[in-house]
Amino acid sequence: MTIDRMVLAFAGSFILISLLLYYLFSPYWLWFTAFVGANLLQSAFTGFCPMAKILKLFGVKTGIAFK
Repeated sequence: MTIDRMVLAFAGSFILISLLLYYLFSPYWLWFTAFVGANLLQSAFTGFCPMAKILKLFGVKTGIAFK
C-alpha cells in the first residue's frame, strides 16, 4: 500500500470514528472531524501532509500525490 492510499484510509477512518464518538458521547468530537477535513483541504492545495511525512519516515512506499 502506498502513502497516498494510507493517508486516505487514515483520514476516512478518523472521520468515521469521530462521527461515531460524536453520536455516542459528545458533539465536541465534531471538532476533530473538522480538523481532519481542514487538513485534507490544505494538503490538496499545498501538497504538504503531516501524516505522509510520518509514513515516509517509516519507509512506506511513496505514491504519486505525496512525495
